[in-house]
Amino acid sequence: MPAPFASRASLFQALAILSCLGLLAGCNLAPVYAQPTVQTPMAFKEQPPQQARPSEDWKPAQPRDAMARGRWWEMFQDPDLDALEAQVAVGNQSLAAALAHFQAARAVVKQSQAQYYPTVTASPAVSRSRQFSPATANNPKPASFTATSYSLPFDASWEPDFWGGIRNSVQASSLEAQATFAELGNVRLTVQAEVAVDYFQLRVLDGQKQLLDTAVQDYEESLKLTQDQANSGMASGQDVEQAATLLDTTRAQATDLGIQRALLEHAIATLLGRPASTFAIASRALDLKPVPVPVGVPSQLLERRPDIAAAERRVAEANARIGVARTAYFPTTLLGASVGYQGASLGNLVSGSNLIWSLGASLTQTLFDGGKLKAITEQARAAYQGTVADYRQTVLGAFQDVEDNLSTLRILDMELRQQEAAVASSRRYLAFAVSRYQSGLDIYLDVITAQTSLLGNQRTAMGLLMQQMTANVQLVKALGGGWDRSYTPAEAKP
Repeated sequence: MPAPFASRASLFQALAILSCLGLLAGCNLAPVYAQPTVQTPMAFKEQPPQQARPSEDWKPAQPRDAMARGRWWEMFQDPDLDALEAQVAVGNQSLAAALAHFQAARAVVKQSQAQYYPTVTASPAVSRSRQFSPATANNPKPASFTATSYSLPFDASWEPDFWGGIRNSVQASSLEAQATFAELGNVRLTVQAEVAVDYFQLRVLDGQKQLLDTAVQDYEESLKLTQDQANSGMASGQDVEQAATLLDTTRAQATDLGIQRALLEHAIATLLGRPASTFAIASRALDLKPVPVPVGVPSQLLERRPDIAAAERRVAEANARIGVARTAYFPTTLLGASVGYQGASLGNLVSGSNLIWSLGASLTQTLFDGGKLKAITEQARAAYQGTVADYRQTVLGAFQDVEDNLSTLRILDMELRQQEAAVASSRRYLAFAVSRYQSGLDIYLDVITAQTSLLGNQRTAMGLLMQQMTANVQLVKALGGGWDRSYTPAEAKP
């Protein structure tokens, strides 16, 4: 065959081999991934009618954990709360640990991607040996000599990704990094919500303390008035003792609030990553009210909740792991090459005469394993089904969280209005009792009963306000926080 035809045939053969390798490299044994379906209601049952959305707004949702949790606490317009929330990202240690977990997962992605490339090693060596030459008829005396050998080899090995095992491993690592990134957002949102809840509870305690302090002042005046009346014969010693008992009891209640406030202050300090002994929040007048939160449609919840996004990423990861498991059924090809120098002298080691090289390939195929590969694949499929169930359960739990807090806010709103009416009635009852007592128509016990009723109803109203603010924050958390997009690191993407 003429030389040009021989060269052309060799070229065709090389192209054919490369084409076959390309086709093999395009194989992917993982099942085609589809996001698990979840029964999504058209609207929340407990959603206020004024926030209801038309049914045509419903749409299938895709996880969007890259949406920032946002500065949602600013809706409460409380500068002290804003200052506390700003410290969460800096000092909270749970958030720092979650960030470290994400960075570790991102490093695993880079580690998996390294499998695409060949591994090259260098192993220079030097050896010195002494050898003996046995005696012969021509040389009756045995001889010995010393030899030195130098070598400078470079070895390379590469496993072609014919069956997509490496690609699926990289894909699984990337999806795990995305899930960890979503969990980082969930930790951030959880800590922010906990700070807000503790802060609002602390402020309600401040309000109750002011209420009790005011009641103590009023009871002190009542006690003084009762003593004056007793001295003038218009009241009995029993009335004086009853007034004193009510005063002391109210003082004790005001003091008792200090325990709860201190515990909340310590909890906030820990959430901010600060020692409790160096942290304090000044008491101030109570000025709280819940704010309306746009709920939207249930399908949007799948886009807002970072825990849902993390669960969905792990479903996709488990799907990719099935592809990794199935590659074990196919042969493993390992290409190897070695080149270097070997000689007896270091001075002329790197020379053409000392050049050594080798090329080779190996093929490994499991012929019998007693069902091990089948069991591994079944395990991967079962793990996938488990993540699907976890995802659906997470979505159902998210729907429950929203419904729980919507119903809580709706019922508390009604209850708080009823309790405010009870407070107003208690005030009128107290004024009526004081008037009748001063006129001599009733005994002082009726005044004490009216005072106790008013104070109890006022404290109950503040307790309901505490529950309302807590449910308000929990609803924001249940909806996934804010709606501003944030940056998803490229290393976390497949």
